[in-house]
Amino acid sequence: MLLFFILGLLVHFVFFASIFDIYFTSPLVHGMTPQFTSLPPPARRLVLFVADGLRADSLYELDENGDSRAPFIRNIIMHEGSWGISHTRVPTESRPGHVALIAGFYEDVSAVAKGWKENPVEFDSLLNESKYTWGWGSPDILSMFAKDVSGDHVFIHTYDADDEDFGAHDVTKLDTWVFDNVKEFFRAARNNQSLFSKLNEEKIVFFLHLLGIDTNGHAHRPSSREYKDNIKIVDAGIKEIVSMFKHFYGNDGKTAFVFTADHGMTDWGVHGAGHPSETLTPFVTWGAGIKYPQNVSTQQFEDAFLKEWKLENWKRQDINQADIAPLMASLIGVPFPLNSVGILPLDYLNNTDLFKAESIFTNAIQILEQFKVKMTQKKEVTLSFLFTPFKLLSESKQHNILRKARSYIKQRKYDEAKPSRLLQYSFVAIGVLVAFFLLIQAYPWTYYIYCLLPVPIWYAVLREFQVIQDLVASLLSCPPSHFVGYLLVSTLGIEVLVLSFFYRYMLTAGLIAFAGWPFITQLWTRAKRTSLNWIFFSLLLAVFPLMPVVGRKPDISLVMTAGLLVLLLSLFVVASLTKRKDSFVNEELPLHLLQMLSMVLSMYVVYSTDNSLLKKQGLPLINQIISWIILASSFVLPLLSPPILFERLFSILLSLMSTYILLSRGYEALFPLVLSCLMFAWIHMEQETLQQSGVSCKQKVNSIQFIYNTDLTQLRQLCLDDIRRAFFLVFFLVTAFFGTGNIASVNSFDVTSVYCFLTVFSPFIMGALMMWKILIPFVLVMCAFEAVQLTTQLSSKGLFLMVLVISDIMALHFFFLVRDYGSWLDIGTRSFQKLFRGLDFCTTKSFYPNPRKS
Repeated sequence: MLLFFILGLLVHFVFFASIFDIYFTSPLVHGMTPQFTSLPPPARRLVLFVADGLRADSLYELDENGDSRAPFIRNIIMHEGSWGISHTRVPTESRPGHVALIAGFYEDVSAVAKGWKENPVEFDSLLNESKYTWGWGSPDILSMFAKDVSGDHVFIHTYDADDEDFGAHDVTKLDTWVFDNVKEFFRAARNNQSLFSKLNEEKIVFFLHLLGIDTNGHAHRPSSREYKDNIKIVDAGIKEIVSMFKHFYGNDGKTAFVFTADHGMTDWGVHGAGHPSETLTPFVTWGAGIKYPQNVSTQQFEDAFLKEWKLENWKRQDINQADIAPLMASLIGVPFPLNSVGILPLDYLNNTDLFKAESIFTNAIQILEQFKVKMTQKKEVTLSFLFTPFKLLSESKQHNILRKARSYIKQRKYDEAKPSRLLQYSFVAIGVLVAFFLLIQAYPWTYYIYCLLPVPIWYAVLREFQVIQDLVASLLSCPPSHFVGYLLVSTLGIEVLVLSFFYRYMLTAGLIAFAGWPFITQLWTRAKRTSLNWIFFSLLLAVFPLMPVVGRKPDISLVMTAGLLVLLLSLFVVASLTKRKDSFVNEELPLHLLQMLSMVLSMYVVYSTDNSLLKKQGLPLINQIISWIILASSFVLPLLSPPILFERLFSILLSLMSTYILLSRGYEALFPLVLSCLMFAWIHMEQETLQQSGVSCKQKVNSIQFIYNTDLTQLRQLCLDDIRRAFFLVFFLVTAFFGTGNIASVNSFDVTSVYCFLTVFSPFIMGALMMWKILIPFVLVMCAFEAVQLTTQLSSKGLFLMVLVISDIMALHFFFLVRDYGSWLDIGTRSFQKLFRGLDFCTTKSFYPNPRKS
């Protein structure tokens, strides 16, 4: 059985990995020729300001007194440059945002599975193409563009990563550090002839990354005074830097300035998805080569932003974020980044029509070069009779388009499967044919695994034909009306599960339907108390999918309430065990008291940490130590509890709830408690159902023990109720993941939930803590299902098969919904659906129930 479990897990892991290997491989190509116009550029140098996490409305709108938070930038809009909204694409995170800005392409899908701080793939950028680049700001961002750069021409200056502290008293120092270091750099340059000479070269870039606004947004929300005051500090700092540049270069008029943001931020202080507050960022540019403000009487925009911002009379020119890279390259005359898909926004350029025409022509050739390289690569690994070229860009049409464009420029027209030997031989033949087909097309070795692995799997399935035949016979023995009813209910249930991945309220509908189960099966008359518990907790759990996603409305009082309810439940359990077991006080009571103490400490740490952060005093060290101790002990304490089913499950709940309280910021703290109560009711309901069907239960729930070796003589054959049990498991697993949010999206989880453990930015530790928070309800469901398996005396193999059937039917839907584009919510949801197929092999074994394995 253990071997079956391991093999099954490995098979599903391989298929899950295949999704990333096939769909999430880098679309970038290499080998293109750099493209640039030979005409002299308007600017010798470019200064790029990126205000991380700045929303467009936060910059452009006026405050309650009718004054601008960024008076210098607003003055630029009205008197010196051009402005608009930069439309970012999902995922709205710092790395993809900066890649789009500086390299001109949107997030490489293969980066979803790669490290946050590393360059997921090799790519060209504006900084790489420059003569020299100097950058100041966060090490997380600047290192992306300095890593593996050929030559010695990109110089970065960063503060310590520990300075990125969400709990710090004043995070605006992240921005003032940048401004102060830039000013000191130029002061030192006057006494350094070598540096002074470099600074007076052409084709140079200065990159100022300003992280304070983003950090204040996460810590205090965009509506906070801290976030808005940080905008004022950035505006004043930019004013000083611009003045310094003009003075240093003697007002030569050869400096171009660009001010924008990598992404915005939601009202609740997160980003990553596609809400307008995340995708609409400011874009203001001025200086050499940029058009001056244009006064207009009307503008064609469907939104009401212009009126709200009092900018109706200054022409707004929106831009796609990736278009900024070719604009900056055009301004200083460097080649367009090789992987850029941006289109040069001609309306921003203040230059001759010839310059604009040559630049956009070069831009088109640069994008066409990528198409040609990609087509060549695809053609080389595809059989000739299977390769279909893109008709709209055939070689002849490419030449015609380019010839006409060049002609127009010259003419100054600038404006256009039963087991047997036969079965074995058949599958061997299929395997050979598949391998030969892959070989002649030169596919990667991983494709052999993906395509050949189903062959032995389906062979193993067909060898168990008798099991399939018995299941079909069992279904056919039912009256036709019952069979049709089971089929319709099963189909409807699976469709509800599929829809729940996209609409959380479908889980509510399912839980409400579950509440009616006792009335349909007559359990209401047989076990009213148990049925009442099941109905009550089903309806109570149904509320959670209707509530806002975790993180949008923090409420520490709800976290305290959850802790108090767990303590009250603990006292009730301790009292009942004390009456029932004479040895409880001497042997088991100390463990329960220790776990209750952990719960009390968790509540104290949450309350104390929240108060400390509100006072901007940071995370107290003692709170941090207690949090990590509670987390570590939660993995050990349940192993010390007796192997009796009820006591072991309750010990697991206490330990996991202590950790979950530390990771909670609002109503989600109540979710595992309600889910666990429903799981306890489920265990009792299943035993009652088994007795009602005529199968004797030799033990009561309170006396059943988790054991390693199951007595095979106690196991029984499958029945129709077992299909429902398997479906319940899948449904509760989905509910565990999506009950309070969405595992697939960074946007669904608030980084403040880990503040009891750390506040200094550490993506891997923070991500691991949030992932454990997500997995805790999943562990509770798995442990409960192990108990259901024991109480119903059913073999794990039978349950495995039914869970596999249900999850794989769902997978048939999901395989057609895979996306390799969109936000991390969109991509992650589809990817997680594939991962879910592998989870079914983990459902009947958990970390805690088995004392010998532990």
